[in-house]
Amino acid sequence: MRIQEVRLFLVEGEGPAWEFEDRSVESLDRYPDHVRPTAGAGDAPTKVVARYVEIATDGGAVGRYGPIDPRQAFLIATDLRPHLLGEDPLAIEAIHDRLLRVHRHGRAGLFVTAISAVNNALWDLLGKIRGEPVYRLLGGPTRDRIPAYASMLGHSIEPERVAEAASEHRAHGYQAQKWFFAFGPGAGWEGLQRNLAMARAVREATGPGYPLMFDAFMGWDLTYATDMLRGLADVDPFWVEEPVPPEHLSAFRRLAADTGIRLATGEHAHTRWQVKELLDAGVGLIQTDPDWAGGISEQLHICSLSAAYDVPVVAHGHAVAVPVHLAAGRSPQTIPMVEYLVRIQERNQWFHRTILRPVDGAISLPSEPGLGIEIDPAKVLSRRDLHVDGADV
Repeated sequence: MRIQEVRLFLVEGEGPAWEFEDRSVESLDRYPDHVRPTAGAGDAPTKVVARYVEIATDGGAVGRYGPIDPRQAFLIATDLRPHLLGEDPLAIEAIHDRLLRVHRHGRAGLFVTAISAVNNALWDLLGKIRGEPVYRLLGGPTRDRIPAYASMLGHSIEPERVAEAASEHRAHGYQAQKWFFAFGPGAGWEGLQRNLAMARAVREATGPGYPLMFDAFMGWDLTYATDMLRGLADVDPFWVEEPVPPEHLSAFRRLAADTGIRLATGEHAHTRWQVKELLDAGVGLIQTDPDWAGGISEQLHICSLSAAYDVPVVAHGHAVAVPVHLAAGRSPQTIPMVEYLVRIQERNQWFHRTILRPVDGAISLPSEPGLGIEIDPAKVLSRRDLHVDGADV
């Protein structure tokens, strides 16, 4: 069996609108001309566009993954495709290792995100060939349902609205929630106080002992992060995510030593080698995204490495399918839960026949072979193939 084709295609349709009431702080917010308003429900677009990669064998089997970013599609078409055609599709680890060696600048960043999409498609292909969900190929299931925490990006940060939404999602059965800070150093003392007011409103609404996480999306520096973490002490966060960019290892070391608050990061890190640096810096929870950090194969390496440090892995929730399969194939101690972006995931999965969503705070395991990413033609208004030379991705 050999890889005969590497296909890319784009589908368009009408789906749920973006309904963002507020945005997360970003590193560029240091520059006032960067800060932009957030689209509300009334003016949010309903057009949904998604790109997918397919790997087809000479025997007719097809592995699929997506949605993927246009830049991932471009790199697959131009750089990775020649290293896939004619290869044994079941030799996933060999292909993964070779692709990490293809480009001298390709061991992090966008290049690894393209490798991730290919790797996930190969695991989907293997599952379909074997007639098994991917989690069974990974040694699972370790449980029947995977706990999901409510990731609240896009919700209002006004304390009254925050309290209402936090109470509502706890009542829906979510056993934990993550909220996003809207302000960084550029907003000064007033912004810091608004961050703390939001966090305290969530804690008051959910009560003591309920796991609450907070995300700063790399929007702070060491001084601001220190002040924020000290201010959050009475909120008792389960973790604070990306207070600084992941390459600021000395800042993580100082924050971990000085504040005693668990720090989480990894969403913007790639491969096990970058993760080791984070673990050595005192990071208490790893959040590498299997859509970006190297795919399922690399995430397995990351899970083993993190387990050796006794640090759990909770994948960033850009997508749901792969994190669910990985969690089902690993110990609950290694992967205790997955992230579910409550205002994003319905749209991200719009074209799929099976949409994974939590019920009573947990996601049931899919039963379809592979990853279960099958396109629903009833939701596709148009489809076109993307050029393999990268000119139209």
